[in-house]
Amino acid sequence: MSPEPAVDSDAVDETRSLLGAVATRFAAAWEAARTPPNLNEYLPTASELRRLCLIELIKVDLEFRWIRYDFPKRLAEYRSEYDELRHGPLPPDLAYEEFHALRRSGNDIDHSGFPTEAGSAALAWGERDYRSTLIARPHAREALEGIEVGDRVDDFDLLVELGAGAFARVFLARQRSMQRLVAVKISQNHGTESETLAQLDHENIVRVFDQRVLPDRELKLLYMQYLPGGTLSKVLSLVRQRPAAERDGGLLLEAVDHAMRDKGGLVPSESAIRGDIAAQTWPETVAWLGARLARALDYASANGVLHRDIKPANVLLTADGVPKLADFNISFSLHVAGTSPLAYFGGSLAYMSPEQLSACHPQLPDSAEDLDGRSDIYALGVMLWELLTGHRPFDDETRAGDSESSLERMLRLRGSEIDAGQLAELPPDCPPTLVRVLLKCLAPRRADRWPDGAALTQQLDLCLDPRARDLVDPPRNSVRAKVGPWSLLLMITVISFVGDFLGMLYSNLHNGPLFDLWFTPEEHLKLQLVGNVLPLLTTPAAIVVTNYLCRRAFIVWRGMRKGRTYDPVELARARRDTLVDGDRVALLAFIWWVVSAIVAGIALVAYTDLPAGQIWNLIATLLFSGAIAVAYPFFLVTFFVVRCFYPRLLVHGETARDHEALRALGRRCTRYLAVAVAIPLIGVITSLMFLTSHEVTLILEPIKWLCLGGVLGFLAAYWLFRHTEADLRAFERAVSGPNRRELGAPASLTLARAVSRKRRGLRLRGRGGRSRRVRDRGRA
Repeated sequence: MSPEPAVDSDAVDETRSLLGAVATRFAAAWEAARTPPNLNEYLPTASELRRLCLIELIKVDLEFRWIRYDFPKRLAEYRSEYDELRHGPLPPDLAYEEFHALRRSGNDIDHSGFPTEAGSAALAWGERDYRSTLIARPHAREALEGIEVGDRVDDFDLLVELGAGAFARVFLARQRSMQRLVAVKISQNHGTESETLAQLDHENIVRVFDQRVLPDRELKLLYMQYLPGGTLSKVLSLVRQRPAAERDGGLLLEAVDHAMRDKGGLVPSESAIRGDIAAQTWPETVAWLGARLARALDYASANGVLHRDIKPANVLLTADGVPKLADFNISFSLHVAGTSPLAYFGGSLAYMSPEQLSACHPQLPDSAEDLDGRSDIYALGVMLWELLTGHRPFDDETRAGDSESSLERMLRLRGSEIDAGQLAELPPDCPPTLVRVLLKCLAPRRADRWPDGAALTQQLDLCLDPRARDLVDPPRNSVRAKVGPWSLLLMITVISFVGDFLGMLYSNLHNGPLFDLWFTPEEHLKLQLVGNVLPLLTTPAAIVVTNYLCRRAFIVWRGMRKGRTYDPVELARARRDTLVDGDRVALLAFIWWVVSAIVAGIALVAYTDLPAGQIWNLIATLLFSGAIAVAYPFFLVTFFVVRCFYPRLLVHGETARDHEALRALGRRCTRYLAVAVAIPLIGVITSLMFLTSHEVTLILEPIKWLCLGGVLGFLAAYWLFRHTEADLRAFERAVSGPNRRELGAPASLTLARAVSRKRRGLRLRGRGGRSRRVRDRGRA
């Protein structure tokens, strides 16, 4: 596989670093002259960067003109002066900055003077507390570049630099007051990352302890738990170096161990989580990572937070390889006062959703306010695809920047489905379920993606259970893959007939010799007429009623195949409704036989003078035939719907919380199995009740066939029971539930499978720095 072209966030970071440098030089010129510098002298000649630099310089210019000095200038003047702003709508963040420049300077704000096409949303957010939208604040940039390892900054001794970006640096530090190791992120006093993370308490989101601001240097210190396992960027580097056939769960642990050694740490001892990861294939490992990050995104979204910058560098790893989402520096929270979707809007272009790229494009009407959690799901899908294959699913240009031409090309690429060439790069052992899940994450239209992180989590969990994923996404040429919605009605009809046929067969074999002995030809004819007319009337009615009661799953599945969409409540109702189809068939079959027994009893009393004991014997035989029509059809129907129908509805996600319904069906299967095993015994007892020794000799042959058929029927029912039980357990492991193990791999990854892998030598690692400050956020 060819190495990934240099498309990644480095190019974007370089672009933003250039913007920061230009803004710094422009601000220095302002402060030196105390008069407006010639803005044109600071604009680059490259057309793709000129507009971006112009926007940033105008933001700096507005602050100096309105707040620090008295050289007022409105956006309308900039627009008439520069061709880059003359055509198309003005960026909303410029309107936002002008509004606050006027307000902070003490001037009366005339709303009519703002360009309406800049977006009324920008002005609406303007009424809140001001948050600068500058990509880089000039003074903070210089202060940040001057920090070195070994320095003491506030309460922290900086030990090792863990990472650096255009506007922030992360250090391993010792906090003097608490005598513990922490990760300190030193950044420009910009963004609301600390306020955002303060709202979030989730095991897959990095825990922030506190923040401190250095106002004289315009810097902010954000200190958080230290995660020694590095980032997913290191894992991605190993993926690109390793052929697909040599990747497995051990690759993740290898990257974590390398990161810990690089920082002078010790490799951790073996743990349950590490053992589970080592036993996984690489696609399973990617799904395992994705499920935990999707759960974190769902939690953040439920708390009103969008991340907006999902990429490998922003996912930290624990010593056991557990991922934790970090870097909410450009996130947006509904619950942080003064924040706006317009402020700090950005991200890494290569991972952006089409709508986020569109919001970045100056000539397109989309806005950052239009984004929702599905944009983060798209970015997560891009990242998981990259981890799976070693490259992203789009053939982006080699040096993608922030230019309009780059954005337009990226939008074109993301506006269509993933092509066959990219699909061919997937590993041979990649489950079809994972492919389907990622393709839905990467759908060009938001409405076609997973609706939230919870639905995506459930689907990725399916990928971790071989049995569950085979049920949900059967092999393409298998019979299960070809089953359609009409097969449900056909199957119910056929099995209902089969159950009734078996019951009537035994009833005729058992009662035939007794009828010849007990009844005259006239009585026999009348009873035979009743016995023939009754099935002709009631059997079709029972089948019609059964199909009607089982209609919901059929209607929903058929509707989805025709392109209809259903809300999560309707889908959940259809799934759970499917799980009781076997009970409906069994219950209606038994009701049919109860009705038959009542009608037969009335006919016997009306047309014959048979003794009560013999009448009760015939009625008991009919009820026993009903038991035959109950036990075996139940297992056939349940096996079919669990294998073929329930998985088809589960495929559409919407977070199936069906664990209770699945467990209830498992308990009912046990009860029906008890009926199946008791059928020969019940049949013998009901056959011998109230009969004389001579009458018993007449039915010995049917009883022998009953015992043989009962044993064979029980074996068939037990086989269906065991497979259905295994399927239900697989679904229970896969669907969301409150008691599921959160961090370990699924139960299907057995110890035997793990032991079969080559045992890796692992050394003990010291675990220090666990003390917590009283005022620190986090659970005790």
